[in-house]
Amino acid sequence: MAAAAPHRIDTHFHYFPPAYLEPLAAWGQRVGFGGLRGPHRDWSIPKAIAEMDGNAIATAVLSISTPGVWFGEVAEARRVARLCNEFAARMRADRPRRFGLFAAVPMPDVDGTLAEIAYALDTLKADGIGLMTSYANTWPGDPSFKPVFEELNRRQAVVYFHPLAPDCCGSTVPGISGSPLEYPYDTGRAVLSLLINGTFARHRDIKWLFSHAGGPLPALAGRIANVVRARPDAAELAPDGVEREFQRLYYDTANAAFAPTMAGLMALAATSQIVFGSDYPYFTAGENVAALATITLSDADRRAIERDNALRLLPRLGA
Repeated sequence: MAAAAPHRIDTHFHYFPPAYLEPLAAWGQRVGFGGLRGPHRDWSIPKAIAEMDGNAIATAVLSISTPGVWFGEVAEARRVARLCNEFAARMRADRPRRFGLFAAVPMPDVDGTLAEIAYALDTLKADGIGLMTSYANTWPGDPSFKPVFEELNRRQAVVYFHPLAPDCCGSTVPGISGSPLEYPYDTGRAVLSLLINGTFARHRDIKWLFSHAGGPLPALAGRIANVVRARPDAAELAPDGVEREFQRLYYDTANAAFAPTMAGLMALAATSQIVFGSDYPYFTAGENVAALATITLSDADRRAIERDNALRLLPRLGA
């Protein structure tokens, strides 16, 4: 059987510049992070392209994974964000039809983040901005980050969130890392933070993309809506209702294409808001393609998730 023609767009595809691994390792030694021998150590551009070619991925949107570029020092975060973004921009320049970029920024350094947004979008022509779901014990709706979202709204930017475990809750179950529970839970915390601090309501021109089917949102959307509805400022925070706010967001399928998860997500949001993601290299693209193939979808909905929705969100990828 002939291989499928490349058509998928992977919006959750990580890259690891060699120069990024050194500060990542130094940070890991300080905090006892256990992922220093993970698949990112074996990452390379040829391996990434081979993974794409083997799974009919036409374009992968590059992003930095957990823990991002913030290792506790402003100057270091600014330096690392720049080197990562320029590395990815070179990858895209060499293969413009194969790669997109969600640029890294040195949050929670607001001034540095504003400067990197300008450089990434104006000079490097990044496709969007990548953020983490929290920084230490601060979530993105925090008032201190207001200038960042004002600028992203002014630019009508795509903002992609990758989860990590906050300082409060790195590993709450002995013997279990933060990945299976705390990372997706932190996506829920980030969304709730942006909702109850009015960030969603104020910034209607940002296009928001969240990882792993929105983490706990499909299961907890009704509970959140009931709590917010009882607040005196509910109409201000969610002018069209909390459910509508969640329906406006985009969600990727990375490591989430399981029947109960997808049923919940598709009950929460229209198929038009769902895009394909793999979380490569922590999970293979093949694993995600095979998992999505088990989900009952019409041909039109499958193509929308695998390609068309991403093109609507990131039209440059179809140029």
